[in-house]
Amino acid sequence: MAEQKKPGMTVQEAGRKGGETVARERGHEFYEEIGKKGGETVARERGHEFYEEIGHKGGQRVRELIEEGKKNE
Repeated sequence: MAEQKKPGMTVQEAGRKGGETVARERGHEFYEEIGKKGGETVARERGHEFYEEIGHKGGQRVRELIEEGKKNE
């Protein structure tokens, strides 16, 4: 006999549900604080030049996307 799957949630649904629960429990301030700590660590370890470099790369990518959008019009 073939096995029937039990109804339940997918891994994706379970992950989303867990993430929503954690976000609700910890709140905006928690994420703000850990983001700030992470940013300070990166700044200390990599320096100002790192942020200049990733900003430049991001700007170039935006320019490429704008050009692609114009070509597709």
